[in-house]
Amino acid sequence: MLDIKQKIEEELRELENELKVELPKELKRAVALGDLRENAEYKAARERQDYIRARIGALRQRLADFSMINLERLPRDRAAYGSTLVLYEPEKGEEVTYKLVMSEEADTAKGLISTSSPIGRSLVGKREGDTVEVQTPSGVRYFEVIKLTTIHDEFSDQT
Repeated sequence: MLDIKQKIEEELRELENELKVELPKELKRAVALGDLRENAEYKAARERQDYIRARIGALRQRLADFSMINLERLPRDRAAYGSTLVLYEPEKGEEVTYKLVMSEEADTAKGLISTSSPIGRSLVGKREGDTVEVQTPSGVRYFEVIKLTTIHDEFSDQT
């Protein structure tokens, strides 16, 4: 989670620099070209400025969301952010392992599933032995939770 927070803070610094330093220079150059109604450079710089302002707002909100996460409030006996689940998929006769992460960390190829994805939402709150039905774009999938390791288990294993 700290890596993601650092990445967001770095992107925020870069965007704020672009908004405060680089874009004003571009806008000044574009204004010097003349008629603003038919000035593509000016229009592009203004659109970029609007995008950056919106992105900065979203990043600040995401950082606020991070500060609200209290690991002590995450359940110790049910799946939540940071949990790793070993699932059995009866239709395929296979086991699959997923770790529940934030959307910025998600990488399905590595088994990192966002808590806001269809599979992630269906796994939150589950315990070992629970069955899970997930509506995915490719149809309904069924899983059985074989093993659950919460974020608390992982921290206690590291100490």
